Amino acid sequence: MAVLTVRNLPDETHRALKLRAAEHGRSTEAEVRAILEAAVRPAAQLGIGSELAAFADALGGVELDIPPRTDMPRHVSFD
Repeated sequence: MAVLTVRNLPDETHRALKLRAAEHGRSTEAEVRAILEAAVRPAAQLGIGSELAAFADALGGVELDIPPRTDMPRHVSFD
């Protein structure tokens, strides 16, 4: 993994980072990593399932009452 050193960081910025890290329950270093990752990576990439779920939610979706399965799944053999 790469190492990054940030020089001449204002004290106020460092204090704000420490506070933000504490609010999120992580170290300052972990907070900086999270901030950098969010800044340079594309927004969370949604899979097709998430896209379909969002589409259904927008249309008002339907809740299905599917009973739990009581039979045992059959074993498939690839002999």
